Amino acid sequence: MPPPRLPPAAKRSVSSPRLSLAERASYGFGDFGYSLAYNMAGAFLLYYYTNVVGLPAAAVGTIFLVARLLDAVIDPLVGIAVDKTRTRWGRTRPYFLFTAMPYVAVFIATFSVPHWSQSAQLVYAFLTFKALGIIMSLGSIPYTALMPMMTANPADRLRLGGWRSIGTSVGVIIGTAATMPLVGALGGGNEARGFFATTLVFGALSLFALTMLFRNCRERIEDDAAPSAFRVLPAVGQMLRNRAWAVCFAFCLLYFIRFGAMLGLTIFYAKDVLQKPWLIPIMLPMVSGGLLIAAFIAPPILSRTGIRKGCIGAIVLALALFGAMAALDHGPDWRIGGLSVPPLLLPYFAFSIVTSVTITGIFSMAAASVDYHQWLHGVRYEGLLSSGISTSTKVGMAVGSALGAFVLSWAGYVPDAVTDAARSDIRSAYFLVAGGLLALQAVAVWFWPMDDDWRGSTIRT
Repeated sequence: MPPPRLPPAAKRSVSSPRLSLAERASYGFGDFGYSLAYNMAGAFLLYYYTNVVGLPAAAVGTIFLVARLLDAVIDPLVGIAVDKTRTRWGRTRPYFLFTAMPYVAVFIATFSVPHWSQSAQLVYAFLTFKALGIIMSLGSIPYTALMPMMTANPADRLRLGGWRSIGTSVGVIIGTAATMPLVGALGGGNEARGFFATTLVFGALSLFALTMLFRNCRERIEDDAAPSAFRVLPAVGQMLRNRAWAVCFAFCLLYFIRFGAMLGLTIFYAKDVLQKPWLIPIMLPMVSGGLLIAAFIAPPILSRTGIRKGCIGAIVLALALFGAMAALDHGPDWRIGGLSVPPLLLPYFAFSIVTSVTITGIFSMAAASVDYHQWLHGVRYEGLLSSGISTSTKVGMAVGSALGAFVLSWAGYVPDAVTDAARSDIRSAYFLVAGGLLALQAVAVWFWPMDDDWRGSTIRT
């Protein structure tokens, strides 16, 4: 039976000023600024640690997992700080202003492991990776909290989600497609030097994007609650009883576990399983290319179908495409216009587009859960609720990245000496883990409560 509907009393009119193109685009710049560094780390930090620095894969997986699990403590503290913040710049914008430079500096340091003993290198890797996560929390949680403060209009929120998806996808495209070419061009054959130089380029781009976010985006929706009225334990209890937030948290967590695992393992899947390393700069950008296309098609689709039906439909189609990819990945290449094209690329690209539709849904769900919270409890707490979603994102990526590292360890992966058994294990994990997580996402979003009778809440603007 379908999830229960909200009572008719939940229907309220929502009015909010329309957002300018500059404001919507600058909001998208924000995700580009944060995701460029984050996705380069997600895609290449495992490779950098194991193949460039020479750290053991199992230890690297432990670093990823422990560092991100600590975010379960740090992120709520940042969210509480946002809910208590009142400045002349607003509640969220000071965080963009004062964390941009430290974020870029630590990002550069993360890909600059010194030539120390292996134990010292592991400590350095953990500390810089953990610091990158902390500073990202100080920026990304206020960034997520900003959307429900900018507008209460559901259509505008879907548009903001679309612009955020564009920022994410461009960040992933540059962070995946351009990384290794830049490493080669700037490093002169020295990968360590190349990674350092590439982080300088990406850091400058991130700094510009975050400056645009601070300069052009404004908070319009006020929270009537006084900062002194905020009590942590009751607020957390209210958040856990917010079904819309819980569904968004679970859906987002599962998405990023799958995304993190696939992002890291795709390099080894292309290089070692398919034995076509030239596919790496093709397959990784296809993920972000799919996200870019989905940024344009997702808002009209989800506004027509609703979050629940639209996301479940996308997942079912994605599973079918993923199965087709598995069936074709060892078939003979196709000849298209004189080029030799592996047949798996077509369902892989379609899969990337379809799964990316759900990202726009996640952004809209996160904003809508604030309205649902206000309807339930009479307060908004954008910071606390956003911190939970941010935690699900980073913990999901961490678990996924660690899962990828543990798969390599379980398969007995040794660089430059990969056995057929290891290739078979990596291939099996690549498809089975991702397929299972997609199915769990469909179960989670089935319980989304805000598609049928919900039309918003009375919000002061």
